[in-house]
Parts: sequence; structure tokens; C-alpha cells
Amino acid sequence: MNALGTLWILGLMVLINLDVFGRNFLSHPVRGVTEMVSLSIVGIVFLQLADTLHAGRFTRADILLDRIKKAKPGVVDILHAVFHLVGLSLMIAILLASWSPLVESVRIQEYVGAVGDFQLSVWPIRLITLVGLIATAATFLLLAWIDIRRWLTRRTLRCTP
Repeated sequence: MNALGTLWILGLMVLINLDVFGRNFLSHPVRGVTEMVSLSIVGIVFLQLADTLHAGRFTRADILLDRIKKAKPGVVDILHAVFHLVGLSLMIAILLASWSPLVESVRIQEYVGAVGDFQLSVWPIRLITLVGLIATAATFLLLAWIDIRRWLTRRTLRCTP
């Protein structure tokens, strides 16, 4: 999914450059670039969200955790598990809230753009959002499981003579 998002970014770069070239040198812009870019940003973010989490590049402050880790690494494992479970809960909440807009978007054939000029359906981006949310929720769940297993391993090693 991350690679798809990256390819999508490259495609947008080509499209934007074609639009700039067409506007400035041919007096003929590419129709719908603004709409495509605005919807694409949302799609790209959700395509790359799970990989960002898995790679440890989610924004968060680890100053306190770094200090605690030196003295009590097991506590940090539990705090990481809690963070990942809260993230899982948030992804599920957003997923549930995003389902109805997708169904409604398909039902009413929602689009952006102007009739007769350029129209782009919105539902594919809403579907990509749901897929990204599912992948991110699964990643949060797996990371929480890893944190809990690490904590249990530390406890077992600490308790055995």
C-alpha cells in the first residue's frame, strides 16, 4: 500500500507539471487537476498510514518513555501496548464512522468537479480510506500483541532463577 501511495505521488507530480506546462506554454491547462490533487492527498495518506505506524514514524513524544525505559523497561512495554490499543480503538471508531459516508457516496453518485467540464467520483477515495483504516487497525493490534508478548517474556525471565 505504501508503494502504491508513492507511485500515486509520482503520478500527481507528472500531472501537476503537465498542468503547469499546459497553462504557461500552451494556454491549455489540464482539466480537474485541483480536484484530483485534493482527493489524492486523502487517499495517499490512508494508503501509507499503516506502513508509517509499522516503521515507527508516527508522531509522538518519547522523552518520558526513554527515561522510564532505563529503569523499568517492562513498564514501557505496557505503555506501548496501551498506546497501540488506544490507536486500535481510534481506528475502529473512525472506520465505523466512515462506513455510512461511503455507502451514501455510492448511493448518490457523489462527485467533485463541474458537470460538463470535469467530474471525479468520490467513493473510490472513501473506499481507500476504509482499506487504510483496516490495515492501520491491524497494525496497531499486531504491535500491541508484540508489546504484550515482550512484557510477558521480561516477566518470565525475571521470575525464573
